[in-house]
Amino acid sequence: MTDIILSLEDSRRLTGPNLFGDISGAIIDVRIKNIDAVVVTQAWEKHAKQLFERIYWHKQKRLHRFYQDGASLVITAPIDCLYAATEINEAAWQLTCNEMLQIHSEDFYTELIELIQRLKALIEDEKNPKLIAIQQQAKNHNVVFLSDDDYVSIGYGATCQIYPVDDLPDIEQINWQAVKDIPVALITGTNGKSTTVRLASSVAEAANKICGITTTDYIRVGKEILDSGDFSGPGGARTLLRHPKTEIAFLEVARGGLLRRGIGINQASTVLITNVEEDHLGQYGINSLSDMVETKFIVRQAINKQQNLILNADDAGCVSFAKTLDNTILWFSWYVDNPVIQQHLKNNGSACYVEDETIYYQSAGNKQEVIHINDVPITLNGAAKHNIHNVLAVVALSFSMGFNKTDIATGLNQFSNSAEENPGRGNLFKRDGYKVIVDFAHNSHGLRLMSQTIKNIQAKRRLIMLGQPGDRSNEDIECFVKAAMLAEPDQLIICESEYYLRGRKLGEVPDLIHKFALQQGMQTEQLSIVKDSIKGTELALEWAEQEDLLLLLVFDNRNEVFDLLKETQ
Repeated sequence: MTDIILSLEDSRRLTGPNLFGDISGAIIDVRIKNIDAVVVTQAWEKHAKQLFERIYWHKQKRLHRFYQDGASLVITAPIDCLYAATEINEAAWQLTCNEMLQIHSEDFYTELIELIQRLKALIEDEKNPKLIAIQQQAKNHNVVFLSDDDYVSIGYGATCQIYPVDDLPDIEQINWQAVKDIPVALITGTNGKSTTVRLASSVAEAANKICGITTTDYIRVGKEILDSGDFSGPGGARTLLRHPKTEIAFLEVARGGLLRRGIGINQASTVLITNVEEDHLGQYGINSLSDMVETKFIVRQAINKQQNLILNADDAGCVSFAKTLDNTILWFSWYVDNPVIQQHLKNNGSACYVEDETIYYQSAGNKQEVIHINDVPITLNGAAKHNIHNVLAVVALSFSMGFNKTDIATGLNQFSNSAEENPGRGNLFKRDGYKVIVDFAHNSHGLRLMSQTIKNIQAKRRLIMLGQPGDRSNEDIECFVKAAMLAEPDQLIICESEYYLRGRKLGEVPDLIHKFALQQGMQTEQLSIVKDSIKGTELALEWAEQEDLLLLLVFDNRNEVFDLLKETQ
């Protein structure tokens, strides 16, 4: 008989809007194999309900989502009891496992009484009535509210009021009329998020606004970098929006943060989804493209139905999911004759598109010429088609945020492909007779776009330097190599990344890339394996000759690679 598998894979708090709606609570991801998942979930529902009754949580809900060999099990909870909620959820799961596996304890009722007493004590210890009161009053006053383990805040930017979570004021002490909001945009998608955020900030700068941004590289207000690192999650959003100098904000929102905690904020001015591809599948029960589309669209919960949801009309997943929504949509597309764009314009909707190599914005029948694509440096005179998409998204976003055509065009024109302005995203280095492009493309979709870009640029020979983190599947790595082959490279430099082994053995990923490249028709003499991207860059520069084009895909040691390229220019 096949053994039943019931295991707890992950347990965490949900602090903002998420896959299950605009709720807070606790979620566990569980593995269920060789037993009916519906039966298991029904048992969990029963045990969670019984625990709710015994701890007097009568208003809280139980939600679930199935996926292959598992499920996500959610209980709702007030924001002042989320740690206790994780304990309650885990206890319900343990009771479920005991029942399914027929594990019986002679002291069951004594243990159950002790469990209830412990859970009640946890709830009582974590309760914070003032926190709940401020949250409710913020809602009543239509004021934005943020909270974390240490602080509670209302409002954004200069008027933001921040209080320690363990020393909150009484409601009567808060001047609600003094609290204001600022324009905030959320940007998510598989590729293009960081470039879009930075390009949008250039438009804000052209309009003389102090712009705050969060990306996978840093938090920045104006020209000041507050902190470096990956700040595409809720923590980075809170830090930026509480900064007194922030006048307008563009927040990069990554998939991981959406699934781990939910949206970091629950009120924004507009939302943009750049595209959705099969990337990072197999984590948190997201196993298909349709799952990923649903995940990215979580961000729409931060806006109301009248505010713009900006979507990619060239992305099939976005187009399909949009049919289920009643949001106000602002579409963008490479093509003026895109059927989605044409129908939307006929209905007096708003859209951004390219016609005769010029970007236009049209709303309610009013058509505005914005800028020629060759006047936007990051398009590389139209060769970087994916960056044209990013520009379209920013034009749509900028009009949605209230900027005028002149400031938009100025911001797009003054944003360069330099390592300083947009590090790791199509950075162009013109050297003695040849060119080098440094990019962060780390999935097959991003690399397909970069392969097409370097194919569009005239060159005598082409070289690609690439590697992959160890948590990619063999299939993902094979697709990545196939994407590189679209550029028909003359040389491939394969980099190890010891820091990103993530469970793989040293040399395992480079060997896979080498094997797949040979299968795609490359010859042994066209392939090199090096220990890291620094050595890879040095080898690439030794190989380069007049009129060559090098594409260096760098996801670690980026600053060192930049230094090498700048030293020898």
